[in-house]
Amino acid sequence: MKVANDILIPELARLLEEEKEVRFTPSGNSMRPFIEGGVDSVVLAPLHRSPRTGDIILAHAIAPSGQTVYVLHRLVRIERDENGEEAYILMGDGNLEGEEVCSRKDIIGRVIAIERPDGKHKCLSRGRLWYHMKPCRKWLLKIYRKCV
Repeated sequence: MKVANDILIPELARLLEEEKEVRFTPSGNSMRPFIEGGVDSVVLAPLHRSPRTGDIILAHAIAPSGQTVYVLHRLVRIERDENGEEAYILMGDGNLEGEEVCSRKDIIGRVIAIERPDGKHKCLSRGRLWYHMKPCRKWLLKIYRKCV
């Protein structure tokens, strides 16, 4: 059953604030090949430590278009904004361009596991090599799409 993000995400946030882990199946292809939208499930946990580059996080972020959106993307770098506050830069593993920005208070939770439909866990990598392969991603993602 599909639930709108405006309903689902606040409920996930409430459960995470109660120190519960939550599992849901994200939609979309922005995290391919590591998370297959509509197929794989993710387990989110409250963020008890500072986010680190490579973490996959659920956040309310500002998209390149200026819109605020909910995203489940990888933290690719941390910068300082004009006020000296940390700005977290996110990008989907399956995206070829475009980054979202959020602050610490906008981070809802962190992915601690990725599960396939058969219940087995996928490797939860930091995605560093994949990030540096951005110039080749277009071709690698084309090959991946043909294989799945």
